[in-house]
Amino acid sequence: MYSLEQTPTEVSKKLAQRFRTLRKQSKLSQKEMAERSGVSLGSLKRFERTGRISLESLLKLMHLLGRLNEIDTILSINENREDIEKLFSK
Repeated sequence: MYSLEQTPTEVSKKLAQRFRTLRKQSKLSQKEMAERSGVSLGSLKRFERTGRISLESLLKLMHLLGRLNEIDTILSINENREDIEKLFSK
């Protein structure tokens, strides 16, 4: 089993925080993003508030923001903690 110093809940909240920043930079409202991605507005709001979202919905949102390639980065990491930390500290 791997171990990061943060819990999965902390990581998901940090991811949601990063996503919220990216959404605001894209100048899309939550409603516009939900409509364009096919993710329900309720799911998007819950994600930005709590960090909880389905993988499929997260992928749709990342695709809309042009960041789907970041999943490839996560999947190609060979359990290198420094790479994981760099990814989430952007």
